[in-house]
Amino acid sequence: MDVLPSELGLREQNKLEKRQRIRAAARELFSRHGYDSATLRQIARRAHVGLGTLFNYAQDKRDLVFLIFNEELAAVTDEALRAAEAHHDLLDQIMDIYKPHYEYFAKHPALSRILLQELTFYSEGKQAAAFQRIRGRLISGIEKAVRIAQEERRILSDENSAIVGRQIFFISSGAIRWWIAGSNPNPRKGLGELRRLLELQLYGLQPVLTTRKRPRESARNR
Repeated sequence: MDVLPSELGLREQNKLEKRQRIRAAARELFSRHGYDSATLRQIARRAHVGLGTLFNYAQDKRDLVFLIFNEELAAVTDEALRAAEAHHDLLDQIMDIYKPHYEYFAKHPALSRILLQELTFYSEGKQAAAFQRIRGRLISGIEKAVRIAQEERRILSDENSAIVGRQIFFISSGAIRWWIAGSNPNPRKGLGELRRLLELQLYGLQPVLTTRKRPRESARNR
């Protein structure tokens, strides 16, 4: 039997409402009880859905973490890549990309720690493909900034821009994990530490000419 458009609309709306209830329940219980203690059955009960229905949206607790975060991470990534277009200096562009991430993770540090812990090796699950697309867009944005800086001779390395972009991503990801593990992660402090790490990558450890200010000194004088 054919499904009428109105029926299809109601069905999709019902699915969306269940998804949102599951997201809200998982967020609440992970925040209240912790990732290890909260159970799928508790989350399903809190969302007023059956356990089987929950499995339609997430195959395990790790998947639920990304069900919570994927939509918000996509929006943060959009904001970050737009912000990077406002600067010409590569270091400033990278900092613009990560500033929204630090500010976002600082709002809910306990949940952010769960996310950053669970995303390692996350490649299978109902939410995995969406997460991989979000991360891919972020890395591609960094790579693009590096490639344009190379073409305009703002950086002199001829290394493949994908490798440089990946290195920046690895350094930044490690810096975020180190920062969020603190008892009171402050975005401004975290971004300051990230800038210092990226300065080491972009400018190296070679002696600096006396006629040129050190990058860190220049940043402090802004």
